[in-house]
Amino acid sequence: MSMDITFLGTGSAYPSPTRGASALVLRREGECWLFDCGEGTQTQFMKSHLKAGRITKIFITHLHGDHFFGLPGLLCTLSLQSSPDLNKPPVDIYGPLGLRNFIWRSMELSHSQLLFPYTVHELVPTRDQCPAEEFRDFSYLDRDEVSPEGAQGRILHLDPVEDSYLLIEDEQLVLKAFRLCHRIPSFGFVVEEKPRTGKLNVQKLKDLGVQPGPLYGKLKNGTAVVLENGVTISPSDVLEDPIPGRKICILGDCSGVVGDAAMKLCCEADVLIHEATLNDTQEEKAREHGHSTPKMAADFAKLCKVKKLVLTHFSQRYKPAAQRGEGDTGITELKRQAESVLDGQEVTLAEDFMTIEIPMKK
Repeated sequence: MSMDITFLGTGSAYPSPTRGASALVLRREGECWLFDCGEGTQTQFMKSHLKAGRITKIFITHLHGDHFFGLPGLLCTLSLQSSPDLNKPPVDIYGPLGLRNFIWRSMELSHSQLLFPYTVHELVPTRDQCPAEEFRDFSYLDRDEVSPEGAQGRILHLDPVEDSYLLIEDEQLVLKAFRLCHRIPSFGFVVEEKPRTGKLNVQKLKDLGVQPGPLYGKLKNGTAVVLENGVTISPSDVLEDPIPGRKICILGDCSGVVGDAAMKLCCEADVLIHEATLNDTQEEKAREHGHSTPKMAADFAKLCKVKKLVLTHFSQRYKPAAQRGEGDTGITELKRQAESVLDGQEVTLAEDFMTIEIPMKK
């Protein structure tokens, strides 16, 4: 089962000719899950190898414009390219409280009618996710409004025991959100596949007198079998250890995490995507604006023992290496700063349209 991540926008604050505003796509089993949707994201889709029509879920980390101003336009374009289908499952949209009202207002004011259903699930932030003077309680927004039929999704509160938000769980994976500290409430997301059944020990089965056939399938599926001689074989007798699933962590803008969940959820992640807006010499400024530097990102990656750190959300002053002109600030310095914390472990600097494949574990 293939899985990959494609960056559609890796710049901060606004889209530029060299970097789009924040957006990336996690692709799995043909589905596209979009994380953040800055201004111009639909244009970036058109320039990429991805198909926006395959988006089934959208996740917004926080309500700063460079992370979600592209959403109304993208939804309207998807509608223009759609045909009415009453049986089509809704596009699930997840984000902070207030997102539903923003989408509804945008559609209402522009007289836009979407030809596909959508559902907005809102995460209720906590007051310690941002400075007290910046916190806004948007719970009142929907009280007297009549949202489009089907748009009303779940209101997700912090689980006080897990210190996280459970967004999705099925037979194959779990997706949770955790709290970050920024100028306004921001969230990170972790997508983790559940372990797969271990391989059958064929030699052991043959030693027990079981030849290849239907019994192998039953054991692989977790069903005990009884042989003709009356011997019962349990799956645990002949299955090797479960095969761990892949884990991807995607953090929104932040100068740190809130609570203990982030470190636990991101522990030993295959890929950690973390912002690094400014270089290490500007750490004070970065923290003042709720952002991170390469060292701050690498410190968290090291704490979590992640296998691969990818930096993104760069200040527009840092041009992609291939497009750097005379006088432009070099971005490779950010890579060096992060790698110095990780004892030389390679760090990837995200670029627009870069794709990272995440192979299955064996």
